[in-house]
Amino acid sequence: MSGKPIVRMAELEIDPGTIETYRALLTEEIEASIALEDGVLSLNAVSIRDHPNKIRILEVYANREAYEAHLQTPHFLKYKNETSGMVTSLTLIDVDPIAMRSKQ
Repeated sequence: MSGKPIVRMAELEIDPGTIETYRALLTEEIEASIALEDGVLSLNAVSIRDHPNKIRILEVYANREAYEAHLQTPHFLKYKNETSGMVTSLTLIDVDPIAMRSKQ
């Protein structure tokens, strides 16, 4: 795979009555994406303290092709379909990395 990495921030608000189900579906999707897709470099989800229905996901893909392929995978489509009624707000923000490091 070639090209520059794609980094996105997703800001979501989830119906508070569905938060536990949403979290389980999100966790399943993230684990499948990391295990099955070489082009998904990292997916990190957090919730805002004192506002657990406000979720932020930092997504890093190897390149545009990896991102586009991710959107077509069965596990992502399952997540999208099963959570569509739970998500009350979604904002996708393209971001530029400044310093991103992790210990493996």
